[in-house]
Amino acid sequence: MNLNTKCVNRTNSTVANRLDEVAQILEEQKANVFRVAAYRRAATMLRGLDKPLDDIVKTEGLEGLQKLPGIGETLSRFIYQLIITGRLPMLDRLRGESDPVTLLLSVPGIGKRTAERLHNELGIDTLEELEMAAHDGRLTKVGIGEKRRTGIRDSLATRLGRVRAESLETPKSEPSVSEILDVDLEYRRKSNQGVLPKITPRRFNLRHEKWLPILHTSRGAHHYTAMFSNTPRAHQLKKTFDWVVIYFDGRGGERQCTVITSAYGPLAGKRIIKGREPECMEHYLHPAARDVRSGKIQDAFSI
Repeated sequence: MNLNTKCVNRTNSTVANRLDEVAQILEEQKANVFRVAAYRRAATMLRGLDKPLDDIVKTEGLEGLQKLPGIGETLSRFIYQLIITGRLPMLDRLRGESDPVTLLLSVPGIGKRTAERLHNELGIDTLEELEMAAHDGRLTKVGIGEKRRTGIRDSLATRLGRVRAESLETPKSEPSVSEILDVDLEYRRKSNQGVLPKITPRRFNLRHEKWLPILHTSRGAHHYTAMFSNTPRAHQLKKTFDWVVIYFDGRGGERQCTVITSAYGPLAGKRIIKGREPECMEHYLHPAARDVRSGKIQDAFSI
């Protein structure tokens, strides 16, 4: 075996091992069997690939990964992220090791104090959310000037496999409010029934207890993962078991949203999606138009 072959095997095997680990955890957490199989097939294919993945990324970028057999958009973005950063936040989350502040710290130009402010004051938990904030002006609220914003945008464009001219995902291309609230409903109902598998989060868990319920579910073409918010803000406000963070595969990569119980205005007491309040108002004003999975009208607030 020559040196180049060893390099191919080492690089591709490392990524394949991560995908196998994702598949194993998803299976243990009772995720969709077809989703589990997709990760295992991808891992098997990568081990037999005769070209190093990092060379594909270097010469062809994200598009090169999408050309590989059996690698769709979601998997290609996960592989790209792993090759560029050496980390896979999705795997960290499934292991219970997710730490948004550490993730934000990995971006050049962001120190610990700024990362904590981004998370605690702006509610930014992912690189995708940071990218949105870098484009819509919110970073100025934590003292990040134009020069540093440009550097952050350029860094994220590389890490997330985007070109600067590419438009960011719009709310119109996201799943409907009805669909997300239906996932929230399923998660809270099954959590109350005690039927969901639980993970052991690393943060805010001095006793290392397995307490955080996790749900993997599907609606049409979308795969969802839901869990209670285990963030400093949720703990400080005693909302850990109210706020539900929902992850889903979107057009621009993995996306997430947070569902909470509204405390103010006409939506007080109702479950709403942070940042999509007008759509939530429409959802509750016109219940007959709800497009939940079952096709029946459900109250997304009641369990």
